[in-house]
Amino acid sequence: MHKFDPKKIEMLLSEDRKKELDPISYLKKKGLKDGLVFADIGCGPGFFVFPASEIVGKDGKIYAIDTQQEMLDELKKRKPAENVVVLKSEETKLPVDSAIIEIAIMVFVLHEVYHPIDFLKEVMRILKPSGKLIVIDWEKKIEENGPPFEERLPREKAEELFYQTGFKGIKTNSLNTSHYEIVGKR
Repeated sequence: MHKFDPKKIEMLLSEDRKKELDPISYLKKKGLKDGLVFADIGCGPGFFVFPASEIVGKDGKIYAIDTQQEMLDELKKRKPAENVVVLKSEETKLPVDSAIIEIAIMVFVLHEVYHPIDFLKEVMRILKPSGKLIVIDWEKKIEENGPPFEERLPREKAEELFYQTGFKGIKTNSLNTSHYEIVGKR
């Protein structure tokens, strides 16, 4: 299992990626709005952080969390707004208070996690009782983009991890031919 190579950061911020999944319209569709508290777990250089910061406004708060310092350094270089808190985490220990996050997102992260149940339990801990987690990851198929086939997490296995962790109201669907989405509530 690999972690994304920080030397390829520019791929995470490409215009092609924005065409594939427009972060502002996607986050709004998922219920993000003014005043909410949002966490981007595995935030990388901030593909979702900056749009989320704009959506929640000065009354909201964004937690930008990553295990890789290089990603956080790149995010900081891009000068996030005052409502963004940048945090370095360990894989199964998030430096966030319990039950404060209304919406958390993990994009292309779950397939990189070594201890997914412990990790998802930690994510559940930081969610408010009404909070939800959105996971976007790669379909288990061979294609030019994304991680190697053997490192991809099949959507059925990802969904099973949500059930094993105790998430409720789990919904799974395809975003496009390469990516699936799973949403679960605490």
